[in-house]
Order: sequence, then C-alpha cells, then structure tokens
Amino acid sequence: QVQLVESAGGLVEAGGSLRLSCAASGGASSAQTMAWFRQAPGKERAFVAAIRRGDRKTTYAGSVKGRFTISRDNVKNTVFLQMNSLIPEDTAVYYCAATRASCILSAMSQKEGYEFWGQGTQVTVSS
Repeated sequence: QVQLVESAGGLVEAGGSLRLSCAASGGASSAQTMAWFRQAPGKERAFVAAIRRGDRKTTYAGSVKGRFTISRDNVKNTVFLQMNSLIPEDTAVYYCAATRASCILSAMSQKEGYEFWGQGTQVTVSS
C-alpha cells in the first residue's frame, strides 16, 4: 500500500509561482506512474500532469502546458509540481496520485488508472 502526502498549498497572486511536492511511502518504489489532478468547486477532478518513474516521460493538460512542470526524485520517492504564471482558474484542491502501472501515454491522464491518492492540498490564486 502506497501512502501519499502532499505539501501545503497556499494563496498566491495571479502571475505568481508555487511548488507542490508529494512524498510517497510504504512501497513507494512501486509507484511507477505519478500524477497531479485538481478539483475546483463544483467541478470534476481533472488531470494536470503525470510522470513515469523509469524514463521520466511526462504529459500535461493543455491548460497548464508551458506553465507547469512535473518532476520526480526516485531516490526520495517524491514528485513535484512547479506552477508558474498562475491564474485564478488554477484555484483548486490539488491531489497527488500514483499507480503501480507504468502507464502508456494515453492512460497517464485517466484518473481511473490510479489506485493511490493523497488527501489534497488547496491552491488559491487571487486576481
């Protein structure tokens, strides 16, 4: 069983930056694919970014491409989400997710494919 713990989010002004981290434990080396999703009030949980363990292949949602960067430290079993040029529409609860599967690219964005989830952290971007 993999446990995921996200770092604290925060309140940031539009145009600002924020870095989230997610530490995996309890068999963390089996977390082959890790991802970030987010859920805004009244909306479904949506894919943000994902990264594979071995080749570090990444994929992003179109709305964050060029602004967000996902990375991982396999020694520390931690995944990061660097968020730049934040806009109010990025306001949401951000969730870290992991799966034992080394997902193909098209599957990396599917929340149904992740069996482990963090508790979520609030990110608020003020205008």
